[in-house]
Amino acid sequence: MNLSELRYVVALARERHFGQAAAACFVSQPTLSVAIKKLEEELGVTLFERASHEVRITPVGERVVEKAQQALEAVESVRQVASAESDQLAGPLRIGAIYTIGPYLFPDLIPNLNERAPEMPLIVEENYTSVLAKKLKQGDLDVIIISLPFDEPNILTLPLYDEPFVILLPAAHPLTARKSLSPKSLEGETILMLGAGHCFRDQVIEACPACAPKALGEGNAVYTAEGSSLETIRHMVASGMGITVLPCTAAGADRYSQRLLAIRRFTNPSPNRAVALAWRATFPRPKVIDVVKDAVAASQLSCIKSKIRKTRKGAARFS
Repeated sequence: MNLSELRYVVALARERHFGQAAAACFVSQPTLSVAIKKLEEELGVTLFERASHEVRITPVGERVVEKAQQALEAVESVRQVASAESDQLAGPLRIGAIYTIGPYLFPDLIPNLNERAPEMPLIVEENYTSVLAKKLKQGDLDVIIISLPFDEPNILTLPLYDEPFVILLPAAHPLTARKSLSPKSLEGETILMLGAGHCFRDQVIEACPACAPKALGEGNAVYTAEGSSLETIRHMVASGMGITVLPCTAAGADRYSQRLLAIRRFTNPSPNRAVALAWRATFPRPKVIDVVKDAVAASQLSCIKSKIRKTRKGAARFS
């Protein structure tokens, strides 16, 4: 057993395709296939079920892959210890965020990170929470920014900020006559909402039961923007299609003339979400976490309540 074989099984478990796994490891497909077969013979177990067009990982294979990933991370940690004098902020950082956070945080976060760590280019991904969590645990991402609660084994989290929800309405909508709105006041309205799989959809329904889809004839119409984005929903509100609930950083009424959109806050207690940073407990570059935390603290997101405060020297600390 060697490190290359461990890398191959982790790659095949991720890709579920011999050719793609080989390409990810920069080896030929026969080389990868022979190495994995050799490892299976050495261990005396079948790690993968081979079919003509697909690869399935066996139950014992899942446990072996988990240990292989931990071993590869341990090796990386050894390298970091051996080069303790080297700069942890040199080299790419693979960072992910959920769809309803990334587009609104990254424009501030990326320049802030570049200022603090100019030799740390970013590989950025936006995806669903479940996909980001899987990639984080597999080592395909280094850190992710998600919404709490987020409870995964061997994953550490730190709260970054609380973000209130707001209601976005067409400027001519009758509800704009009120300064703030209760969740109940949205009953009977046409609600525009993200499709299933978005954690923000679930949070909105939990905070605003009146926003939940109803059976035909039972009240408000809910249009689900399947596979869409908050940006698309905002465009639909501007067109007069209906109203929606957004995290405050995504409201963006200033991107349209005020004759098209209006924002109203919820009455107290206002629904909100907690945004957090997550990383593997074995992640070997702890200074990166501090720098990302500082960069978020310096971001110009005026509507949020930061969970980080700055010391006199400018370093970020959690409140």
